[in-house]
Amino acid sequence: MTPDPHGGEVPDPPTATYRMQLQPAFPFAAAAAAVPYLASLGVSHLHLSPVLEAVPGSTHGYDVVDHARVREELGGEEGLRALARTAREHGLGLVADIVPNHMAAAAGLNRPLQEVLRDGPHSPYAHWFDIDWEAQDGRVLLPALGHRLSHELDHLEVDGPVLRYYEHAFPLREGTETLPLPELLDAQWYRLGWWRLARTELNYRRFFTISDLIGVRVEHREVFDATHAKIVQLLREGVLDGLRVDHPDGLADPGAYLKDLAEGAGGRWTVVEKILGEHEQLPAAWPVAGTTGYDALRHIDGLFTDPSGADELLSLFRRFTAAPDDLGGDWDATARRAAYEVVTHELAAEVDRLTREAGRLCAADAALRDHAPWALRSAVRELLVRLDVYRPYASGGADPETVLTPGDAEDAKGVFTVAEEAEAVDTVRELALGKRGSGPEHRAFRARFAQTASALRAKAVEDTAFYRHAPLLSATEVGGTPQSPAVVPEAFHAYCARVQRDWPCTGTVLSTHDTKRSADVRAGISVLTQCPGRWADLLAEVTERTAREGGTSAPDPQLAWAAWQTAVGFGDGSDGDGAGDSDGVGDGDGDGERLQGAMLKHVREAGLHTSWTEPDGDYEKAVREFVAAGPCGPPREAVAAFSDSLRPHVRATVLGAALVHLTMPGVPDVYQGTERAYRALVDPDNRAPARFDRALLERLDSGEGGVVSGDLLGDVSGDLPGDLSDEKMALTAAALRLRRAHPEWFGAEATYEPVPARGVGAGHCVAFARSGEVVTAVTRLSLRLADAGGWRDTELTLPEGRWVDLLAPGRQFEGHARVEQLFAGLPVALLVRAPLSPGAPEGSSDRA
Repeated sequence: MTPDPHGGEVPDPPTATYRMQLQPAFPFAAAAAAVPYLASLGVSHLHLSPVLEAVPGSTHGYDVVDHARVREELGGEEGLRALARTAREHGLGLVADIVPNHMAAAAGLNRPLQEVLRDGPHSPYAHWFDIDWEAQDGRVLLPALGHRLSHELDHLEVDGPVLRYYEHAFPLREGTETLPLPELLDAQWYRLGWWRLARTELNYRRFFTISDLIGVRVEHREVFDATHAKIVQLLREGVLDGLRVDHPDGLADPGAYLKDLAEGAGGRWTVVEKILGEHEQLPAAWPVAGTTGYDALRHIDGLFTDPSGADELLSLFRRFTAAPDDLGGDWDATARRAAYEVVTHELAAEVDRLTREAGRLCAADAALRDHAPWALRSAVRELLVRLDVYRPYASGGADPETVLTPGDAEDAKGVFTVAEEAEAVDTVRELALGKRGSGPEHRAFRARFAQTASALRAKAVEDTAFYRHAPLLSATEVGGTPQSPAVVPEAFHAYCARVQRDWPCTGTVLSTHDTKRSADVRAGISVLTQCPGRWADLLAEVTERTAREGGTSAPDPQLAWAAWQTAVGFGDGSDGDGAGDSDGVGDGDGDGERLQGAMLKHVREAGLHTSWTEPDGDYEKAVREFVAAGPCGPPREAVAAFSDSLRPHVRATVLGAALVHLTMPGVPDVYQGTERAYRALVDPDNRAPARFDRALLERLDSGEGGVVSGDLLGDVSGDLPGDLSDEKMALTAAALRLRRAHPEWFGAEATYEPVPARGVGAGHCVAFARSGEVVTAVTRLSLRLADAGGWRDTELTLPEGRWVDLLAPGRQFEGHARVEQLFAGLPVALLVRAPLSPGAPEGSSDRA
């Protein structure tokens, strides 16, 4: 521990965290009941989703309504403190998710917002929220009505000091209660409007394009203090030991916010949900331990993706779907078009505000005058769509000109006909980079441009392009790079070396509450890069069978490709548990509903034929009929047979990715349930209440399952795969317990070194050493390896000494280990340096 500047000591960073999705169906008491199991599993901390008061019934907690109270539906503050006590009794700490960027825009629940709506810009809470009072005639647009106002008047009712609309309650401006309804509506500090007006008329900052979440201005110190007092109290009193910060890119000044947070948290372990671009680095000045780990996810998944097969899948995808370049056929063109669509429609209000602010700045500077509003709007739009990261940073990080480049500006000018009018691009770029002044209005524009950029990137890439360009669905995850999904071992080792050097206590993840597919589903999909020809044959077979036996066809080929690839990744559930109550795609109605829900979300997010805001009922009916007749119908037998043939190679990927994640540099976060085989699709499927297999861990620890002995892990042998849940649980427990027992081997002072293999299969063995005491070795691209003839003479050159395999105690290796023998029972190995013999020379020590 290190001293806390506010007194006491700062807890050590976690050795591993375990993410739990709290909700009314899984409150603090349920988490406390799981503590003994999780302590036995080997984690050091529970990672809790947001714990502050949220909208009643919320299953996620990111819609905070009161920062001063712990959520009553979860058990309140006493429930949280009881959980902390139980955790402490078992040697565990707590890490909590916090949401500084936004609150729920629920007037009847959010008291500060309620007072602003009642009293307007004169409210003492007016500076809490990012509202443009110069728009909408000085009133806040509330897009809460289901139809135009004229259709909803009969559903509006004055009830004392509030105006009621179904379950909504809006405060009334003092003295307006007795006015006739039309006059009463005009007299408020807000304008009730049709929900469809939000995209063009909204005048408050929101979370992405979600109007139900209003942006909070934590850049004001009094707002920061008020919204963080309870969290800081819980940290200083030892209830919480660390923080995960949600969406820092949405803040006006993330660097300054994190400095304030570090001061309040007293240096406790903190990670931020910063999504890094392919070549982007976390700002070095941020006082955090690192990111929440999506950069690690991309590198781990990429390690188990075959680059040549990914290229072949792209070619197959283009032929099968005939998708135009900008609607799925080409990544760059697809992402660019999606960005144009979002910036023109969903974020039109945000672009209008930027245009107005740029116009005011230009009017106040003689050197910048005479840019037409349309030219400034075009310049804002063209620069935003060319950003390939979430946000350009003007301070505290990389030079923003490396992401908002002169080349981007020249390219943006191409949409202008008159060269002189194109100079608006240079003006907007210089304003966005802080080169045209440093006053409050200049800083505000720079911040708002960056905030809009992050919202645009999230909506255009994560929520649109990822659903259109889908040759390899496993690559379309948060922080993913579908255009280059594979990561060669050399690049992976270089990444790990940088992490150990620069951010050794950063977070790492494989599955989260936000991943579109759990790691095990992605493993089943990524294996297709090793057999693209077989995938093409399966696709042809099931397409024909669906039309012949199910009497239906997919309404479009892009949906068909995505649905069948999802079905392959989802599997038949025979080797482990899913997120729901039954296993696999075709085993029960529940799994069919899960796949149906995921595919409907897929087509709505893609927005090619239907969307959330412009649904096409006939198309969506055709989607449901196709999924029922195809992936959930008789052709699922062909999918099951195909998946069964790939099972050993999916197993190798699942176990390999898990072991790499748990032993690479950083602090691994284990998502609830993923210590065993876990197949979940996009939320809400992956946010179901947690289930824990206590009996499995007890059975493995007792040695009854033949995988774990009373010591730690027992022998696993034989040529056929064992039960994947057993194997994954045993592997997870072994790695987590090792990390907890020897944090010095994995933490800030540890080392990371690649361990080379040689021979014909060298490229399929990835291995690394941690602090000279632990060696991780995994099989990479096992199907390609088998097709090439197997390991044969491949050897792994181990560091000096004798090494025992924790996954198969009794097996020892030294020197040049034959990889075929190393992976005789499992496709992975976790080696620990053997203890020295009793007669070892003086000065040596037992190290296992």
